[in-house]
Amino acid sequence: MPREDESIDFSTVLGSAVHDMKNSLCLLMQSIENLGQSLVETDPLSRGHLASAHYEAARLNTSLVQLLSLYRAGLDNLPLNIDEYDIEDVIEDLLGTNESYLNHKNMILEVSQSADLVWYLDADLIGILLNDVLINAMRYSQKKILLSVYTKDKQLVFKVEDDGPGYPQSMLDAHNINMQHCDIGQGRTRLGLFFARLIAQAHTKGETKGTISLENGGSLGGSVFILTLP
Repeated sequence: MPREDESIDFSTVLGSAVHDMKNSLCLLMQSIENLGQSLVETDPLSRGHLASAHYEAARLNTSLVQLLSLYRAGLDNLPLNIDEYDIEDVIEDLLGTNESYLNHKNMILEVSQSADLVWYLDADLIGILLNDVLINAMRYSQKKILLSVYTKDKQLVFKVEDDGPGYPQSMLDAHNINMQHCDIGQGRTRLGLFFARLIAQAHTKGETKGTISLENGGSLGGSVFILTLP
């Protein structure tokens, strides 16, 4: 029987394993990107398979990032690295990450952003949140996605709209859940929504917290995801 100081801390093992898996997935996604650049445009079947591989790898990567962040932080204390960022740079990084998938799926991503926007936020966490939203919009939209960035009532707003079938009612009902009510059997969607809300609410200014909201309709008739930061 092992001594007490030799017992295995499985939470630490889990955190380390998730970190290693995330690094491996990043390498896999880079390989997918490189393979995509070598495919000819006249091979739509292979490009379709590659797009699916990119989508699934991106979903896994986001889930691992969420799990690692929740492990490190605990459920109610997500650490932030707040700094001043040019929002145009944040959006440019987001588009660069998903350029290959957009090309493979022949989708149109239209970006509308106010000029010279500068904001205090955690660019890494906001990037993870928006990337997950954009990946799902690309998965379910038919052809077009609209990403809008602007200020309203002295707050920064990111809005992602698509021309897909819209959110199912279960997601519209679930976006405000607490982790205690997060049924893992319902899949990663509920965890993703919880994580998005956790990131948003961790951004505060005075008594004001960031928010997320889900709607159907918008300018393209599909799903609408709105992130608002004070």
